[in-house]
Amino acid sequence: MTAAMERALDALGSHRVIEPTGALPQNAWKLDNTPVAFANEILCDVDALCIDSASFKQISDTCGGDPKRIAAHIKQTVEERGKQHNPVTGSGGMFVGSVAQIGEGLASKIDLQPGMRIASLVSLTLTPLHIDEIIEVMPECSRVCVRGKAILFERGLWAKLPPDIDTDVALAVLDVAGAPAQVRRMADRGASVVVVGADGKSGLLACAQAKTRVGEEGHVIAICPDAKTEGAQLLVRERFVDQLIEADARDICKVNDLICAVLPELADLTVNCVNVPGTELTSILCTKDQGTVYFFSMCTSFTAAALGAEGVGKDITMIVGNGYAKGHSDVALQTLRDHPAIHDYFHRRYGSAKSKEETV
Repeated sequence: MTAAMERALDALGSHRVIEPTGALPQNAWKLDNTPVAFANEILCDVDALCIDSASFKQISDTCGGDPKRIAAHIKQTVEERGKQHNPVTGSGGMFVGSVAQIGEGLASKIDLQPGMRIASLVSLTLTPLHIDEIIEVMPECSRVCVRGKAILFERGLWAKLPPDIDTDVALAVLDVAGAPAQVRRMADRGASVVVVGADGKSGLLACAQAKTRVGEEGHVIAICPDAKTEGAQLLVRERFVDQLIEADARDICKVNDLICAVLPELADLTVNCVNVPGTELTSILCTKDQGTVYFFSMCTSFTAAALGAEGVGKDITMIVGNGYAKGHSDVALQTLRDHPAIHDYFHRRYGSAKSKEETV
């Protein structure tokens, strides 16, 4: 590498942007995904992609649920863009793999060594990714097993995989680590919290963290489309929620009536964890004036949210679903450790086949 190119290396990865000029990796259309670590990069051998729920559902619907078509769709996206960046949802996911190489300018600055197992904590929408082969698509957990390589930048976030939690379970949890961490930050003792889409990965962790924070004097209300799912029943059985409302969050008027019946004063905090569009106004109407809506869902239209709040005269704080909060990976994994029932659920649903066999 020339001295001029060395100077051009950017901690945020701008040197990997092919187009458009002046973009950073996340909002770039195309990245250089050459699988070689520059001086301030980490090259990883990738064995699994955890596609975010909104993106995987959109891809699956487009491909008629056919795993072969889903695999071809993802591979084409990566070949075209140099990253897994869904142009429809604008979202990506994360990866898990092993450190293959650390650039000479970064090796002494970080606590990593080649061979260590890590999960990326930055979106695939900004991660240079090269896929050699897609081995398996796992629709039940939005996971894609691959043989490939990825680049993490100097400012990129990552987490060492914990020794006490199955790798696939940890991957599922870290994929939504921002939700429990942000709820821990925003939910106050005695507050009322509504979680929309409560029976998914992020919803379960958000409910558990919310109930811990608000205490017995507070209230946690879950909204799920089907009260019979294992996740919904777990919430009720383990008393992570005080009430579960069975409703499609896209049915705005119905949800509004049901919420007003059980929580007339409305919520101090509403957390949106759905994987379908069209639930912005539902979340807004669940929330009292001067309350807060945290849109964790990547399906959120912030235009719809802003104009919807204005249209119904709601003076509320609306927070973009930032997937990062300081210490979020530790909070998410500890939430799993603190609640064995959720750990068991994640293990059954997302754990590796070998790990599941060992527990039989």
